[in-house]
Amino acid sequence: MRFGVVVFPGSNCDHDCHYVIKSVLGQDVDYVWHGSTDVAGYDCLVLPGGFSYGDYLRTGAVAKFSPVMKAVAKHADSGGLVIGICNGFQILLEAGLLPGAIMRNVGLKFICRFVDVRVETTSTPWTSAAHQGQVLRIPIAHNEGNYQVPPDVLVEMKRKGQIVLRYCSLEGSVLPEFNPNGATESIAGICSAGGQRAGHDAPPGARVRGRARLSGRHGDLEVAARPLRRVAARPETGEPSARRFSRPHRLFA
Repeated sequence: MRFGVVVFPGSNCDHDCHYVIKSVLGQDVDYVWHGSTDVAGYDCLVLPGGFSYGDYLRTGAVAKFSPVMKAVAKHADSGGLVIGICNGFQILLEAGLLPGAIMRNVGLKFICRFVDVRVETTSTPWTSAAHQGQVLRIPIAHNEGNYQVPPDVLVEMKRKGQIVLRYCSLEGSVLPEFNPNGATESIAGICSAGGQRAGHDAPPGARVRGRARLSGRHGDLEVAARPLRRVAARPETGEPSARRFSRPHRLFA
């Protein structure tokens, strides 16, 4: 299976995603620069975390106009897999590829710590290797993680099984005290009606890469790579793209 990691000016988790996909999952992966209009040949596109375009105006608001987003939308509309992580999630929301919006955290502070999330559905390519109600411990690092959605839209999302992850206690209890950012109903991750598009607010790729550097082992593989492990097991589709990208130019370090 072939993955493309989309790189925007200001992305800072792109290399973490690339590392997990290539070195941990052993899959074919390229960087896809934000100015590209060709994503043909990729089975799954990953929008990584970071601060695209410096989060000017609001997070993800400028990135949605990048040339690559038209190609991402076309890929998604044709049934291709797309996942947005942290800032990538915010971009998918701004682009209208997922419902809802992200606001500033309650308390208006940047939050960087570990949290527990509960798997709400396994009927997606991203969570089919987990079991419903399973609790995962993952890191968050965001200033805008407060997911909000209109009540009528939320009802429809629940009906279609689009709530993927919720913040919870270590034992799996979903209560206000375990909601770090004020997100509606403690929602930490969602997907499209068909499950092919997904987004969540935690960048676990850095955890796997950091632990691998320190210990030479991938001790947290199941936490960070589970969403992609089952996806990578799918049969390859399409022809490989003729255009490959090496390490891209970085406007923001």
